Amino acid sequence: MIESADVTREEDFLSPAEVRDLLSGDPVDLAPRLLGSVISHTTPEGTVAIRLTELEAYRGERDSEFPDPGAHSFRGKTARNAAMFGPPAHLYCYFTYGMHYCANLVCGPEGRASGILMRAGVVVEGAALAESRRPAARKESELARGPARLATCLALTTADTGADLLAPPLNLQVPRSALTGGGVDGLTVLAGPRVGVSGAGGSLEYPWRFWLDGEPSVSVYRPAKAR
Repeated sequence: MIESADVTREEDFLSPAEVRDLLSGDPVDLAPRLLGSVISHTTPEGTVAIRLTELEAYRGERDSEFPDPGAHSFRGKTARNAAMFGPPAHLYCYFTYGMHYCANLVCGPEGRASGILMRAGVVVEGAALAESRRPAARKESELARGPARLATCLALTTADTGADLLAPPLNLQVPRSALTGGGVDGLTVLAGPRVGVSGAGGSLEYPWRFWLDGEPSVSVYRPAKAR
Protein backbone atom coordinates (compact mmCIF):
# COMPACT_ATOMS: atom_id res chain seq x y z
CA MET A 1 0.00 0.00 0.00
CA ILE A 2 1.24 3.51 -0.77
CA GLU A 3 1.91 5.50 2.37
CA SER A 4 -0.10 8.68 2.85
CA ALA A 5 3.12 10.74 2.89
CA ASP A 6 3.56 9.90 -0.78
CA VAL A 7 0.27 11.49 -1.80
CA THR A 8 -0.05 14.63 0.29
CA ARG A 9 2.72 16.95 -0.92
CA GLU A 10 0.79 20.12 -1.76
CA GLU A 11 3.12 21.12 -4.58
CA ASP A 12 2.25 17.92 -6.46
CA PHE A 13 -1.45 18.76 -6.66
CA LEU A 14 -3.68 21.41 -8.19
CA SER A 15 -5.19 24.09 -5.97
CA PRO A 16 -8.94 23.79 -5.20
CA ALA A 17 -9.66 26.61 -7.66
CA GLU A 18 -7.68 24.82 -10.37
CA VAL A 19 -9.51 21.55 -9.67
CA ARG A 20 -12.91 23.23 -9.89
CA ASP A 21 -11.95 24.82 -13.20
CA LEU A 22 -10.61 21.53 -14.54
CA LEU A 23 -13.80 19.67 -13.61
CA SER A 24 -15.88 22.07 -15.68
CA GLY A 25 -14.65 20.12 -18.72
CA ASP A 26 -16.00 17.08 -20.56
CA PRO A 27 -16.02 13.80 -18.56
CA VAL A 28 -14.65 11.68 -21.41
CA ASP A 29 -11.61 13.92 -21.59
CA LEU A 30 -11.30 14.25 -17.82
CA ALA A 31 -11.66 10.64 -16.67
CA PRO A 32 -8.26 9.35 -17.89
CA ARG A 33 -6.58 12.51 -16.64
CA LEU A 34 -8.04 12.12 -13.15
CA LEU A 35 -6.57 8.65 -12.61
CA GLY A 36 -4.13 8.89 -9.73
CA SER A 37 -6.20 11.57 -7.97
CA VAL A 38 -6.90 11.06 -4.27
CA ILE A 39 -10.36 11.43 -2.73
CA SER A 40 -10.83 11.47 1.03
CA HIS A 41 -13.79 11.61 3.40
CA THR A 42 -13.54 12.48 7.08
CA THR A 43 -16.21 11.18 9.48
CA PRO A 44 -16.30 11.01 13.30
CA GLU A 45 -14.57 7.62 12.92
CA GLY A 46 -11.62 9.11 11.07
CA THR A 47 -10.38 9.74 7.52
CA VAL A 48 -10.14 7.33 4.61
CA ALA A 49 -8.34 8.40 1.42
CA ILE A 50 -8.34 6.48 -1.87
CA ARG A 51 -6.13 6.89 -4.91
CA LEU A 52 -8.36 6.40 -7.97
CA THR A 53 -7.30 3.67 -10.40
CA GLU A 54 -10.47 3.16 -12.47
CA LEU A 55 -13.07 5.68 -13.64
CA GLU A 56 -16.06 5.72 -16.00
CA ALA A 57 -17.31 8.79 -17.86
CA TYR A 58 -21.01 9.61 -18.35
CA ARG A 59 -22.47 12.40 -20.44
CA GLY A 60 -25.96 13.87 -20.82
CA GLU A 61 -29.60 13.61 -21.78
CA ARG A 62 -30.87 12.37 -25.12
CA ASP A 63 -31.70 15.82 -26.55
CA SER A 64 -28.41 17.40 -25.48
CA GLU A 65 -25.23 18.09 -27.42
CA PHE A 66 -23.66 15.08 -25.71
CA PRO A 67 -26.31 12.32 -25.39
CA ASP A 68 -25.34 9.20 -23.47
CA PRO A 69 -27.77 6.25 -23.39
CA GLY A 70 -25.82 4.76 -20.49
CA ALA A 71 -26.17 7.79 -18.21
CA HIS A 72 -28.75 8.33 -15.47
CA SER A 73 -29.40 11.73 -17.03
CA PHE A 74 -30.32 10.35 -20.48
CA ARG A 75 -34.09 10.67 -19.95
CA GLY A 76 -33.81 14.11 -18.39
CA LYS A 77 -33.55 15.72 -15.00
CA THR A 78 -35.21 14.04 -12.00
CA ALA A 79 -35.03 14.37 -8.24
CA ARG A 80 -32.61 11.43 -8.21
CA ASN A 81 -30.12 12.72 -10.80
CA ALA A 82 -30.44 16.49 -10.25
CA ALA A 83 -26.91 16.72 -8.85
CA MET A 84 -25.54 15.65 -12.26
CA PHE A 85 -26.87 18.94 -13.65
CA GLY A 86 -25.35 20.97 -10.84
CA PRO A 87 -22.03 22.80 -10.56
CA PRO A 88 -18.82 20.80 -11.11
CA ALA A 89 -16.68 19.41 -8.28
CA HIS A 90 -19.65 18.12 -6.33
CA LEU A 91 -20.75 14.59 -5.47
CA TYR A 92 -23.55 12.50 -6.98
CA CYS A 93 -24.33 9.27 -5.11
CA TYR A 94 -27.04 6.76 -5.97
CA PHE A 95 -28.45 3.57 -4.49
CA THR A 96 -28.44 0.47 -6.67
CA TYR A 97 -29.64 -3.15 -6.49
CA GLY A 98 -31.37 -2.32 -3.23
CA MET A 99 -28.14 -2.63 -1.27
CA HIS A 100 -25.21 -0.61 -2.65
CA TYR A 101 -24.17 3.02 -3.00
CA CYS A 102 -22.01 4.32 -5.85
CA ALA A 103 -20.35 7.74 -6.04
CA ASN A 104 -19.66 10.08 -8.95
CA LEU A 105 -17.63 13.24 -9.46
CA VAL A 106 -19.92 15.82 -11.06
CA CYS A 107 -18.22 17.66 -13.91
CA GLY A 108 -19.02 19.84 -16.91
CA PRO A 109 -20.53 23.33 -16.81
CA GLU A 110 -23.54 23.81 -14.53
CA GLY A 111 -26.76 22.88 -16.30
CA ARG A 112 -25.15 20.24 -18.55
CA ALA A 113 -25.40 16.79 -16.99
CA SER A 114 -22.21 14.77 -16.74
CA GLY A 115 -20.27 12.81 -14.20
CA ILE A 116 -17.46 10.35 -13.57
CA LEU A 117 -18.16 7.16 -11.66
CA MET A 118 -15.40 6.22 -9.23
CA ARG A 119 -15.07 2.52 -9.98
CA ALA A 120 -11.97 1.49 -8.04
CA GLY A 121 -8.95 2.66 -6.13
CA VAL A 122 -6.25 1.96 -3.57
CA VAL A 123 -6.64 2.97 0.08
CA VAL A 124 -3.72 5.27 0.91
CA GLU A 125 -4.89 6.53 4.30
CA GLY A 126 -7.11 5.02 6.97
CA ALA A 127 -6.60 1.38 5.96
CA ALA A 128 -7.72 0.03 9.35
CA LEU A 129 -10.96 2.01 9.17
CA ALA A 130 -11.56 0.93 5.57
CA GLU A 131 -10.97 -2.68 6.57
CA SER A 132 -13.53 -2.36 9.38
CA ARG A 133 -16.07 -1.19 6.83
CA ARG A 134 -15.12 -3.93 4.38
CA PRO A 135 -14.48 -7.01 6.55
CA ALA A 136 -15.11 -9.35 3.60
CA ALA A 137 -12.04 -8.04 1.74
CA ARG A 138 -9.32 -10.69 1.69
CA LYS A 139 -6.49 -8.32 0.77
CA GLU A 140 -5.77 -4.60 0.48
CA SER A 141 -6.29 -4.49 -3.30
CA GLU A 142 -9.89 -5.67 -2.79
CA LEU A 143 -10.90 -2.98 -0.30
CA ALA A 144 -12.06 -0.46 -2.93
CA ARG A 145 -12.19 -2.76 -5.97
CA GLY A 146 -15.54 -1.85 -7.52
CA PRO A 147 -17.75 1.24 -7.12
CA ALA A 148 -19.90 -0.07 -4.26
CA ARG A 149 -16.83 -1.16 -2.30
CA LEU A 150 -15.16 2.19 -2.90
CA ALA A 151 -18.20 4.07 -1.63
CA THR A 152 -18.38 1.77 1.40
CA CYS A 153 -14.72 2.41 2.28
CA LEU A 154 -15.36 6.15 2.10
CA ALA A 155 -18.71 5.88 3.96
CA LEU A 156 -20.51 7.70 1.14
CA THR A 157 -24.30 7.41 0.71
CA THR A 158 -27.07 9.32 -1.03
CA ALA A 159 -27.04 11.67 1.98
CA ASP A 160 -23.74 13.00 0.59
CA THR A 161 -25.17 13.87 -2.84
CA GLY A 162 -24.49 17.49 -3.66
CA ALA A 163 -21.57 17.79 -1.24
CA ASP A 164 -18.64 19.91 -2.38
CA LEU A 165 -15.66 17.69 -3.21
CA LEU A 166 -13.29 20.52 -2.29
CA ALA A 167 -14.66 21.34 1.15
CA PRO A 168 -14.64 19.37 4.41
CA PRO A 169 -15.52 16.66 5.13
CA LEU A 170 -14.51 15.76 1.54
CA ASN A 171 -11.30 16.50 -0.31
CA LEU A 172 -10.19 15.78 -3.87
CA GLN A 173 -6.50 16.09 -4.67
CA VAL A 174 -5.70 16.10 -8.39
CA PRO A 175 -2.09 15.68 -9.57
CA ARG A 176 -0.65 18.50 -11.66
CA SER A 177 -0.08 15.95 -14.42
CA ALA A 178 -3.85 16.08 -15.06
CA LEU A 179 -3.38 19.41 -16.82
CA THR A 180 -1.34 17.79 -19.59
CA GLY A 181 -1.81 14.05 -19.34
CA GLY A 182 -2.86 12.12 -16.28
CA GLY A 183 -2.53 8.71 -14.77
CA VAL A 184 0.46 7.53 -12.79
CA ASP A 185 4.10 7.49 -13.89
CA GLY A 186 5.08 4.10 -15.24
CA LEU A 187 1.52 2.86 -15.72
CA THR A 188 -0.40 2.90 -19.01
CA VAL A 189 -3.98 4.19 -19.13
CA LEU A 190 -6.30 1.76 -20.91
CA ALA A 191 -9.86 2.29 -22.15
CA GLY A 192 -12.80 0.02 -22.90
CA PRO A 193 -16.59 -0.35 -22.63
CA ARG A 194 -18.28 0.47 -19.34
CA VAL A 195 -19.08 -2.27 -16.85
CA GLY A 196 -22.63 -3.60 -16.48
CA VAL A 197 -24.24 -0.91 -18.66
CA SER A 198 -27.14 -2.28 -20.69
CA GLY A 199 -28.06 -1.34 -24.24
CA ALA A 200 -26.07 0.87 -26.56
CA GLY A 201 -24.41 2.68 -23.66
CA GLY A 202 -22.49 -0.44 -22.75
CA SER A 203 -21.25 -1.15 -26.27
CA LEU A 204 -17.85 -0.64 -27.86
CA GLU A 205 -19.19 2.66 -29.21
CA TYR A 206 -18.80 4.04 -25.70
CA PRO A 207 -15.27 3.06 -24.56
CA TRP A 208 -15.51 5.42 -21.61
CA ARG A 209 -14.11 3.24 -18.87
CA PHE A 210 -10.50 4.13 -18.07
CA TRP A 211 -8.08 2.30 -15.81
CA LEU A 212 -4.41 1.91 -14.93
CA ASP A 213 -2.91 -1.14 -16.61
CA GLY A 214 -1.50 -3.71 -14.21
CA GLU A 215 -3.13 -2.15 -11.14
CA PRO A 216 -4.60 -5.01 -9.01
CA SER A 217 -7.32 -2.82 -7.52
CA VAL A 218 -9.06 -2.42 -10.91
CA SER A 219 -12.39 -4.26 -11.06
CA VAL A 220 -13.16 -7.14 -13.41
CA TYR A 221 -15.01 -6.24 -16.60
CA ARG A 222 -18.54 -7.65 -16.78
CA PRO A 223 -21.09 -6.80 -19.49
CA ALA A 224 -24.67 -6.07 -18.49
CA LYS A 225 -26.83 -9.09 -17.74
CA ALA A 226 -29.52 -9.83 -20.30
CA ARG A 227 -33.01 -9.17 -19.00
